[in-house]
Amino acid sequence: MSVTRKFRVGILGASGYTGADLVRLLLTHPNVEIALMTAERKAGMPIGDVFPHLAGYDLPDLIGLDEVEWPAVELDVVFCALPHATSQEVIKGLLHATGHSLLDEMVVETTGDLADTIPGEVKVVDLSADFRLRDTSVYAQWYGREHTAPDLQPKAIYGLPEVNREAVRKAHLVACPGCYPTAALLALIPLLKAGLISGQDIIIDAKSGVSGSGRSLKEANLFVEVAEAMHPYGVGHHRHMPEIEQELTLAAGEDVRISFTPHLVPMNRGELETIYVRLKEGATAQELKDQLAATYADEPFVSVLADDTVPATRMVRGSNRCVLNVFQDRIPGRAIVVSAIDNLVKGSSGQAIQNMNLMLGLDETTGLLQAPMFP
Repeated sequence: MSVTRKFRVGILGASGYTGADLVRLLLTHPNVEIALMTAERKAGMPIGDVFPHLAGYDLPDLIGLDEVEWPAVELDVVFCALPHATSQEVIKGLLHATGHSLLDEMVVETTGDLADTIPGEVKVVDLSADFRLRDTSVYAQWYGREHTAPDLQPKAIYGLPEVNREAVRKAHLVACPGCYPTAALLALIPLLKAGLISGQDIIIDAKSGVSGSGRSLKEANLFVEVAEAMHPYGVGHHRHMPEIEQELTLAAGEDVRISFTPHLVPMNRGELETIYVRLKEGATAQELKDQLAATYADEPFVSVLADDTVPATRMVRGSNRCVLNVFQDRIPGRAIVVSAIDNLVKGSSGQAIQNMNLMLGLDETTGLLQAPMFP
């Protein structure tokens, strides 16, 4: 009888929504043992006292970050689900404490190829925005503070598996994409690479459930503030804009600027993006759909819907799936691409686990084959 290898995993920031979904998904992962969970305000509490749906499982109590003795816990993977501007310091401290080879500039080339890092060293998946933007001056502009780990930034791999799968396999530090960028990039990168759409006049109308704003107490997230209403936020200056433009520019081979407006809708989870694009001369909406279908034909988590079926958040709720479709706009020369994901799963924790599986050499779908929940 074969014994399944168990990797020791730590979750930093386990008391947030993304941390809780990491725990929920990892509980059924056959190759994972959750060995460490941190939470500053909830330190000393069982996770079941914070999230009753996680009570009754064999899980360690929450502890404060300052209580962690990194070499002693002997982790294989660390998920960092901490606030922006916090992760970079914590990750740098973790790598220093474990003597990680990522800190040796001679080990990793500026291309971000981590093939030569030492096997067995801890692998880090960061769910914050701290390592997503390759240019640290852009990070400072959009996040209002200087990046404190600029030497690590070139060594981070942008963790969109459908685009960067081989680089993720070799990585020891992965920057998990934001939820809005995930839905947009899966829809647009194949079309830009194929030269079917213009990199200009891209309009992304995005809507997300309230969990996308995090679990910290905010007046704007109170039930009476969000129920029976919908509102835009970050209008004209949302922090996911440079991340989306960075990856689209890379795909197009030329500068791409987008118009992006997110909206908060009165539901717990889910994300829908309606994206308006200008077709290159001679291209058709059907060609866009065919290109997406060909690109994702063998992908386990991304699918293009049949005929005129419109993507909806109910199709992906609780799952690691992304569903797409393309429609002809009544304005000549334009098309509409619709993308739906669960912001907490494919847009965050599920994608983080997908990256972990690749980094550990496991089947990419392990622990992530839950069907969507409906109703």
